[in-house]
Amino acid sequence: MPRDTLSKEQIVLAAVEVLDAEGVNGLNMRRLGAHLGSAATAMYHHVKSKDKLVVLAADHVFGEIGLPDLGAAGWREGAATLARGAHAMIIRHFWLIPAMSTHLIYGPNKARYDEHCLAVYESAGFTGPEADQAAATALMFAIGAAQGEAAESAWRAQLRRTGADAEQQLRDAIAEVGEISHQFPRLRARLTASAATTALPSEATFEFGLRSILDGLQARLASGSLPPR
Repeated sequence: MPRDTLSKEQIVLAAVEVLDAEGVNGLNMRRLGAHLGSAATAMYHHVKSKDKLVVLAADHVFGEIGLPDLGAAGWREGAATLARGAHAMIIRHFWLIPAMSTHLIYGPNKARYDEHCLAVYESAGFTGPEADQAAATALMFAIGAAQGEAAESAWRAQLRRTGADAEQQLRDAIAEVGEISHQFPRLRARLTASAATTALPSEATFEFGLRSILDGLQARLASGSLPPR
């Protein structure tokens, strides 16, 4: 595909597809060019480097998060909607977590999300740095809660790139984890119990943590004990 028929948007969308399949380590201009049926040099006509492309792709996926109508719901529901949206988006795009550790993620979609988060917490009564801290706490929790599933997806992507048998590797890892855990009484008791019962879905754990955070923020508002300035 000649470079003048490609758009920056096409390149960013294709980068997201490659990142979703192969992670940050699997993305390069040659791989992206092959995905688009174009020469790698055509990518550089629109995006100057892989690092810049990762930032553009990260900002693009932040645009997938739906923003709640502040007039239709209370601040807690708005905050929960934003946190759930970020959590689900990160699970869909597992590469975002390692990208955040090596790139400064910014752009209009990330700014749009941050602006709406601040509006939600300001509507609750947080002001200035307090609203910043409340919004950051909820987002950090959403990122941390997605870490486990994102790490497994990244691991599977790495195995695909090397041609390894992902399912066998997973079985071996689970067996090793079980062997190690059985050396510790509390972990051993939980493994024994989980073998006889259905484990709680990850969504239930996420919702428990989210409610706990929002309960804590609401209690601070009610008591007048806000985060330190």
